[in-house]
Amino acid sequence: MIRQLHGMITHIEDNAIVLSVNGVGYLVHTPTNTTVYTLNDDIVVYTYMAVRETALDLYGFITDTERRLFELLLKVPKIGPKSALQVMCQASPTLLIEQISHNEPAQLHKLSGVGKKTCENIVAQLHEKLGDLTEAVTVSKPVDPTQADAIDALIALGYDVAAARETVATHTSEGDSVNHIIKKALQQLP
Repeated sequence: MIRQLHGMITHIEDNAIVLSVNGVGYLVHTPTNTTVYTLNDDIVVYTYMAVRETALDLYGFITDTERRLFELLLKVPKIGPKSALQVMCQASPTLLIEQISHNEPAQLHKLSGVGKKTCENIVAQLHEKLGDLTEAVTVSKPVDPTQADAIDALIALGYDVAAARETVATHTSEGDSVNHIIKKALQQLP
């Protein structure tokens, strides 16, 4: 198994990079929309190798925490490497770990392309299996219903789940109304 590659990025595609390691170009599927890659960067990628009957696919992540979270997602029934990568593309590791540890599939359901049942399965299957992954990120407290409504409104306005959640969590005071939270969040979001 290939667990780690160190090389130079020679090509960037949607959710994939080509990493040149000693003259060999490896196609590595990676959440490129959540991580900023630059051509000719010298990087280390933590990898997972998916072996299928017709292909050997490499999935790569900037941190070992991301790789371990990806491998946990693969343990959920009906989630394969492509589905797990889609989840990782839509949500940051921090958001995934927070939602799983708080037993909150609702915020994950707002991710594009991830169904309600899949989100519920992810949370139910992985809630007890996170282990020390919760220590790798700073897990915030669960959102209250008012904050959840504000996050929903920001998502409807086109902001991604992670940015909306983080902004609402950091800029909310006790007793703020949904409108006030949204107003404060819009001042902070780009």
